[in-house]
Formats: sequence, structure tokens, C-alpha cells
Amino acid sequence: MSSSTFTAEDDLIIRQQFEALRLAALKRCADQEQYDLVLKAFEFANEAHRNVRRRSGEPYIIHPIAVAKIVVQEIGLGCKSICAALLHDVVEDTEYTAEDIRQVFGEKIASLVDGLTKIKTALDNDNLKEKPTRSLQAENFKRILLTLNDDARIVLIKLADRLHNIRTIQYMPEYKREKILSETMYIFIPLAHRLGLYNIKSEMEDVWMQYNEPQEYKRIDGLLEQLMDTKGSEIENFVADVDNMLKGNNIQARIIKRLKSPYSIWRKMQTKQIPFEQIFDTYAVRIIFTPRGDYSEREQCWYIFSQITGRFHYNPSRVRDWVSEPKVNGYESLHVTVMYMGMWIEVQIRSERMNSIAERGVAAHWSYKQGQITPEGDKSMDRWLKYVQDILENPDANALQFLDDVHQELLTSEIYVFTPTGESRSLPKGSTALDFAFNVHSQIGCHAIAAKVNMRLVTLSTVLRNGDQVEIITSESAKVKREWLEFLKTSSARNAVIEALKDMSKDNVSRGMNMLRSELAARGIQMQTRVIRKLVDSYKITGGKEDLYNKIGIGLIDLADLDTVLKTNAKQRSVQMWGFKLLENNSRTLKEHLSDKSVVFHTSDCCHPIPGDKVGGVIEGENLVVIHKTSCPVYTNIAATEGNKIVAVKWSKHFMMSYLARISFSGIDRMGVLHEITNQLSNRLGINLRKVSIEAHDEIFEGYIDLYVHDTADIDNIIASFAKISGIEKVSRVEIE
Repeated sequence: MSSSTFTAEDDLIIRQQFEALRLAALKRCADQEQYDLVLKAFEFANEAHRNVRRRSGEPYIIHPIAVAKIVVQEIGLGCKSICAALLHDVVEDTEYTAEDIRQVFGEKIASLVDGLTKIKTALDNDNLKEKPTRSLQAENFKRILLTLNDDARIVLIKLADRLHNIRTIQYMPEYKREKILSETMYIFIPLAHRLGLYNIKSEMEDVWMQYNEPQEYKRIDGLLEQLMDTKGSEIENFVADVDNMLKGNNIQARIIKRLKSPYSIWRKMQTKQIPFEQIFDTYAVRIIFTPRGDYSEREQCWYIFSQITGRFHYNPSRVRDWVSEPKVNGYESLHVTVMYMGMWIEVQIRSERMNSIAERGVAAHWSYKQGQITPEGDKSMDRWLKYVQDILENPDANALQFLDDVHQELLTSEIYVFTPTGESRSLPKGSTALDFAFNVHSQIGCHAIAAKVNMRLVTLSTVLRNGDQVEIITSESAKVKREWLEFLKTSSARNAVIEALKDMSKDNVSRGMNMLRSELAARGIQMQTRVIRKLVDSYKITGGKEDLYNKIGIGLIDLADLDTVLKTNAKQRSVQMWGFKLLENNSRTLKEHLSDKSVVFHTSDCCHPIPGDKVGGVIEGENLVVIHKTSCPVYTNIAATEGNKIVAVKWSKHFMMSYLARISFSGIDRMGVLHEITNQLSNRLGINLRKVSIEAHDEIFEGYIDLYVHDTADIDNIIASFAKISGIEKVSRVEIE
């Protein structure tokens, strides 16, 4: 931020920006009193931020106005939330206090602003004075979700704040940009998804991709534009056909068409290892109907489904029924993929109420509850919020473990199983009967001995399937077992077992410490601080050395791989110092972790970055920086949870080294294709091969080549060269396992 006296032009811009918010608030406010409160909040914030500018040079007040617009227009919150959004930076960035806000705007708005101020203060605090085994950022994220216990609107306004920061991230310095993007990917995007804010989630994902996978984003965006040029008129014809069919059946509905986002396409290509052309649901058409009083919304969804599938051929494996059993975040819709003019189109069928919840998520969910209209997704959403609150209320919850638990729950897809009385319960896909037992109640889990799934006796490790009915058999004399940790899926069940094991044995820490000392002594190694720190990092222990000893003592860590762990750093590949350049960074971070000695760089073995890849650095030891691709999940995790370790780097202009990469390819088998591939690499492109793997079956061949390249330009040349070889249908760079 900077200061300079506003001009008349600045004041005009501010008034113009506020006008759009004023009109939106006018529609949203219940009465004149609420509307006047919004006007007062704007005038208060405008005066508080007077003559202060953002990095972009625009008046700072533009940011709170933009956040308030997102709050009302894209999330659908009301008067108090609009006021809190306008005031959310006042206490942190100006001379006004929380008490000033309370006196002028009342207790509720003051509490919202106070919650937002605490979150902002925590996220902006880069001064990490604690030991490396703890993460200040994890504590900060825990603080964010603690607001769910107070008022969930704080989290929703914070998401709006983060969205606007993402929209203007080009004005951030690079080191700050990477921290914000990593935090966004690791916690805010999954949180937006779980709260049902799909549009916000999608926009954040696309911005993340633009900065971390810029070439892929540009390529996929270009392919989508080409598709619209060639197939756009056919989509319009399909929409017209569907519209006429609905009108012919006296169904009042509106139809919206959309294109899948570049990030969602790229992610599906990555996870399924398929080319762009094999993405089924590039297009989607949404039918939003106005319900009739004589049938339930679910019945009307299925009636429209029958009309659609009666007119067009559909793919039965692509039917998704979220009206019979809504998602955990309350999402309700019926999806079917149909064939039209040689292309697949996804059709989404939902009522106006369902669409409101799909677009505004948890905000719409609660507004319907307050209006006494109970959507069928209520129980699922409330159970998830209860789950988060249960974790938060555990005073022993370690911050990093908490973050990992919630992150897992945010991302995991769910199945639905039933109790013996028919109550539906949501569990992560892959959950076992024992996970179900702990989901019902911790005491049932602790005393479980077996289960009945669909009336058939099974072991507690049996993996449940969607629709199973489960009964847990218990015994008062039964106790938790250490081996349960090997098959439990849910973090809440695992944590309950670990806590129970702690209660069963008070000397776990002492036992684990003695076991480790004995194992190290057998190798002639003293149990020094640097050795313990290395083990804590390698085993990903979040609670420090006490947690390490405890997990050894209860058998979670058996030390069988101790020799491998102690030699972990030997696997990293050194890169000469001139291969990278440190960019502008937080001076405190550099001073705290990097001395005046020469910095040593390693490239990571998890993502194998090569020159041309967008990269970031992670401080792993004194004067040691490990280089990752910024799209690497390991890097994203560290940047989001331990941002103080992140430094901004870039490749130097001169590098002589070769880097190992893998090219995957497949196509129609023919005589001589392998010879032509290797000839292209060795003779024409001058590439040094390390390994070739290729196999053919049923006239199709597929394989990969490991080879040494200098940069991403080499990769691009190879892919372009391969694409010209007759018979090759797909070629791409993939990660080395």
C-alpha cells in the first residue's frame, strides 16, 4: 500500500464502483434501515482508507467494495455481511479500533469484522519464531475454521476477500504471489468446493493454473476456443431442440450452456492420462426448471431425464444422481451425458432451488433453512460442519495434523451407507466398516469386534460400497488394536484410535525413545538434535520429537526403513549454483534461514523440474534450497502450511546441464514405428536416451522414453516431432514415477 492525495478522478472512480454495489444492496436489504446501514459502512470505510492506494495504484477502498460485491452478488449474503466486507480492513490498516466499529455498527457487524481482522493478521504474519516442527500457517488456518463455530459468514467473506486478491494477483511481488496461490490451492479451493461455491472454486483454480502451468493453460484455452468456433452452432441447435421439447411438455425452464474450465480439463487429463479429445463433458447444458406443485422436485427431475433420454442416445455409465442422495455440501442435480451430432454433451437437470444452492452453496443452504424450506442436503451439510467443529473442540489437536485432516475431508469424494434403522451417513470413498463404527460414535468404534454388511457377517476391515447397510457388533471387553491404523480411512477414526492407544499406555514416549536410541546405537549414531530433526522431517511428524517417540512406541513407526531414511538426502540431485537465481523475498526469511555463504540448490525427485518449468524453492537446511515445480503437490503443501520456507527463484539464463524427463506416447501399431521414434531422437534431435519401454496389443502400441533434455524447449520439440510420425495418436510429457 502507498499514500497520495486522491484526485477528483479517483473520487469519481470510487463512486462509480460503489454504485453497482449500492444497487445490489438495495435489492438484498430487507428495509430502509438496513440499506442506510450499508451506505454508512461505505462512507465510514471510504473515509478510513482515504488517500491510501493498492499496489496497482488504484484507491484502496476499491478492494473492500469489490469484496462486498462478491459477498452479495456471487455468494448471496445480506446486509450485515455487506457492511462487514466494506469494513474488513479498517481495524487492521487504519487507526480505528474494534470498539469504534462496535459503537457505530453494533455487536454483530463488529464481531464479523473482528473475526476477519484476526484471520488477516494471522495470514500476513510471516514472523515464524517457533521450532521447525510447528507451522504458524497451520495455526492460522485452524484459526480460520474456528470461525465456523462463531459465524460461518466470516469464512464466506474471507473467501470473497481471497477471490478478489486472486483476481488482482498480477500486482503482487512473486514471492508473495506464490504463497497466496499455494494457500489458495491447498485450503481455500477445497473449502469453496465443500461449501458449494463452485464458481468461486473454478475461478481460483484457473488463476492458479495460469501462473503455475501457463503453457498448458494457454494450450487448453486455445483448444476450447477452437471447439467453440467449430461446434458452437451445433450446441445452439441442441439447446433449441431441448427448449422446444420442454415447452412441448409444458415444462417451464431456462437453459444455460457452459464450457468446462481449462483447469478442470487439465486436471482430468492428468489424473486419467487421456488427451483433450477424450474429455467427455467439455460442454454442459443446464436445465433449470420452475417446480409444479403437483409433483416433487425429484420426480420432475426424473421426468425431464426420461424426456431427454427418450430423444437422444445417452451413456448409462455417465449418469450422476445427486437428487436422490445430495452431496455433502448440499449439491442436488441429475446429470446425464447424451450424444448429439457426433459429440457428447452433459445435461444437468435441477430446480431453481437446487440451482441456487449449487451457485451460492452454504449461504443458500442456510437461507433456505431460515425460510423454513428444508433442502434434502441439509443433513449432509450439517454433519460435515459438525465434523469440523468436533475437531476444533479437541484441545489436543495439533495444528498441522488438523490441517491435514480437514484438507483430506475437503477433497475426498463420498459414499452413502445406511444404519440398521435406515439413517443415511456419508463417508469418504474407501472407508471400512470400522470407519463407519467411529462415524456413529467413538465408543462404538472402540468396542467393535465385527460388522454385518447387508445382513452378512464381515470383518471390520471390509471396505464399504455405496448403498450398503451396516450394523456394528460390539463387546464391552473389546479394546482398540494398533493394527486398525493400517486400514482405517477416515482421519477422525484414526485420531480416535491413536488417542485411545495413548490412554492405554502412558509410557509410549519413553518406550519409543529407548527403541530409537537402541537402533541408532546399533548403527554407531548418537541421538543428537540434528538426527532427530532429520527423522521428524522424513517421517513427516507434525508434533515434534515427543510425537516421534510416541509413534515409535505404539508401533506407527517401526524403524524398519531407518537406514533408508537416514540417507534420504543422498537421492537429491545437485544443481550448480549458477543454475538458479533468488528473486525478491521476505528479508526476514532469508536472514533467518540462509547465511552469507553460497546457497546450494537441489532439484527435487518428486517432480523433476527442468529449465523452462515454473519453479519455486523450499529451504530444507542451512543454505540448502530444494527446487520444485510450482504445480507440484509437495510444493503446494509446503507453501500452504509452512510458507516461511518458501523462496522465489528462477532459472538462470545459462545452463549446461541435462535433466531427466519422460515422454509418453501411444498409437496404432505398424512395422518400423519404434525405429522411426528412436531415429527422430538420436539422429535429428540429438537427444541422449536413457530408457525405452514400448509394448503392442490388439493393433495398439503404447510406451514411454526416458531421456536427457536441457529445458522445456527440448520437450516441446520432441512432442512436435513425435506428432508428425505416422500412427502416433497421443504424445505428452508425464512425471517419472
